[in-house]
Amino acid sequence: MVHASEFILLSTTKVGDKSLVVHTLSPEWGRRSFITSVSRKSPMALFMPLSIIDGEVVENSKSDLWRLRELSISEPLGGIRGDIRKNTMTLFMSEVLYRTLRDGSFEEGLFEWCRRSILTLDALESDFSNYHLRFLLEFAGALGFSPTFEDLAPFAGEQLNVVKQLLTSSPAETLLIPMNGVQRNAVASLLLDYIGYHTDSQINIRSLQVLRDLYR
Repeated sequence: MVHASEFILLSTTKVGDKSLVVHTLSPEWGRRSFITSVSRKSPMALFMPLSIIDGEVVENSKSDLWRLRELSISEPLGGIRGDIRKNTMTLFMSEVLYRTLRDGSFEEGLFEWCRRSILTLDALESDFSNYHLRFLLEFAGALGFSPTFEDLAPFAGEQLNVVKQLLTSSPAETLLIPMNGVQRNAVASLLLDYIGYHTDSQINIRSLQVLRDLYR
């Protein structure tokens, strides 16, 4: 059977010279990996972090690794792809999703929330240095454990006041909270610790250091 759907690309794994395993999020299958064919003519934009793509899934009764074909860009994300800072942020966001969500897991509404989050970042023209922090807070909520101040206090350390501001601010106000790169890195780390505690996983995000250096 063949099914058409929309996908958010989280990561890729190269398999030989002509194939990729693509790790995706979709409304039908949640977090799932597929294999797809690639060539030198395949647009690189298809496989960038958090690309929103259309494709067809071909079921395979002999394997759990189904094939994904006829890939095309669903949303061009010009606001992200033309900005190195936003591209770096999507690298972080996609790594969080990839390392937190287990292959085969399905959370109702998670794809739709994630899609909106990507398009919101794409549309922002300024003041988005804190966006990944808002993303982490909402991600926890999308997984079913929206944090309160009391929940985060044991993780907050020296960032207690900033955490309180984050939790009591609207999404738009969150983006305007003054922080430097070191503070953002510390807050992101404590939010990842909180999410890891609730998902029983250790979330080691390599791109976090890059974000700290870029958003000084």
